[in-house]
Amino acid sequence: MQRESGIKWLFMDLNSYFASVEQQENPMLRGKPVAVVPMETDYTCAIAASYEAKAYGVTTGTIITDAKKMCPHLHCTLAKHDLYVAYHHKIIEEVINHTPINKIWSIDELSSRLPPNKRNIDAAHIIARNIKAGIHHNVGEAIHCSIGFAPNSLLAKIACEMNKPDGLTILTQEALPGPLLNLKLTDLPGIGKNMARRLSKSGITSIQDFWDIEPAHARKIWGSVQGERFWYLLHGYDIESQPTKPSMIGHSRVLDPKLRTPEKARLILRKLVMKAAHRLRKKELNTRTISVSLRTKSGYKTSDTLSIQATQDPFTLLQYTDTLWRNIMQNIAHNTHADDHNATIKKISVVFSNLVTPDMITDDLFLSAAHNEGVQSLKNEALTQALEKLQHKYKKEVVSLGIPPKTSAGYVGTKIAFARVPDTEEFWS
Repeated sequence: MQRESGIKWLFMDLNSYFASVEQQENPMLRGKPVAVVPMETDYTCAIAASYEAKAYGVTTGTIITDAKKMCPHLHCTLAKHDLYVAYHHKIIEEVINHTPINKIWSIDELSSRLPPNKRNIDAAHIIARNIKAGIHHNVGEAIHCSIGFAPNSLLAKIACEMNKPDGLTILTQEALPGPLLNLKLTDLPGIGKNMARRLSKSGITSIQDFWDIEPAHARKIWGSVQGERFWYLLHGYDIESQPTKPSMIGHSRVLDPKLRTPEKARLILRKLVMKAAHRLRKKELNTRTISVSLRTKSGYKTSDTLSIQATQDPFTLLQYTDTLWRNIMQNIAHNTHADDHNATIKKISVVFSNLVTPDMITDDLFLSAAHNEGVQSLKNEALTQALEKLQHKYKKEVVSLGIPPKTSAGYVGTKIAFARVPDTEEFWS
């Protein structure tokens, strides 16, 4: 395995992305502290904060009651996930004009494996300058990004984090490990508090300590080949990323205060199931396990799980969901700590796991007994396809299985999660 000289990868991170989009849409918010929130209550937390808000200590996860004490002039704005996805696609279109995109890591992060003739410092400066100018002029002047260049995507991401906001950092192979030595171990992507403690037990408390060990030692500390892989990446080797496949698909939602009754929560849950089933079908996957969970306002948590015959049929999944919901409601009713306050449902979730592709499904050995179910399955598939065609034709949900309660965000079940950018059609509701 050889290390190449110079630079090979670009990593781009949009700075305070959600808040920046809000400032772009509303010029009155520019230069002011902004917190993006999932619902209109002071008892929620910020899911994003502008740099002006960060200057007061307001960050992702800060409870709004605390945030307003830290920053009395804080402007709270309701999250608009569909808008952030729309801007994401505009930004992708702009970046492609200047460099190929190899991977979209999240709604606000991407990487590019540079063409061979662009793997030098002068070309890197030109690419970065053109990307920043293109976003400013063609997407929005309030939206900024930081860019890092390095021999591989991990080091490029580390470089990107070194200079925010609106920064540019170049790490060449020849400069390593120099610029890294000013960082803490927990500044490296992939090393959290737990891994830092594990490294510390092995006598590794700094970047220099980790740099000096052998790759086999890193593998032993991690307990897997990932440790050795991380060592090589940090040392500038460009290792091909390993393909991954989803292990689960699900949706969760913290309910608006007016939607926290059992019946309204159940209707929202059904909507989440339909959204998750749509994603199953799009990925051509089937689920063999469905789990439903909820958390009450008082903090009481309960859940139930069913192992099922592999399916992606939304109508079948709704039936299983209704069964799980009844079980959960009975559990709450029999719980000695559950009173009216506890039964106020704050959060609901549905998860499909044990996912399989069609070729992994074996036929039912008792086909004659399953004949009626098979006929119903064909009818359900025809109806599902008809509903999907209507949705694509009109760019919205024309027919709904029951009328879900209205939410303050205007849509149900679709939000931007780490490493997943929702499709635009997921907001058609």
